[in-house]
Amino acid sequence: MFDIGFAEIVLIGVVGLLVIGPERLPGAIRTGSQWLSHFKRGFNTMKREIEHELEIDSVKNQLNKANEQFKTTSQEFKQNLGSSYDSDDVLQEDNIPEDDFLPEDDIPEEHEEQHPVDRPPQHKAD
Repeated sequence: MFDIGFAEIVLIGVVGLLVIGPERLPGAIRTGSQWLSHFKRGFNTMKREIEHELEIDSVKNQLNKANEQFKTTSQEFKQNLGSSYDSDDVLQEDNIPEDDFLPEDDIPEEHEEQHPVDRPPQHKAD
């Protein structure tokens, strides 16, 4: 993290020994290392959160691209469907052949039987 070599650490130790004194130096080193570890934990937590947010942004971008592709494909499909199949022609009654409709009087005899759903239920006698 910091570019500190062995010579710099020895120099910091000697200055600390002279300024703080030999009695309080171990406590000061302990306090300094606690602050350093606290700083590192906070930095690592922040780093993980930023990486997580970047990952979420990446997923959002991928979803947006997929959504755009879906929209363009859907529009192309509608255009292709619209050019080969005009829905107004289907809805006009003039285009439906008369053979498709059979009035109730013209139902063939084979179809005149009641459908099982239309029949009253039959109970079997024991």
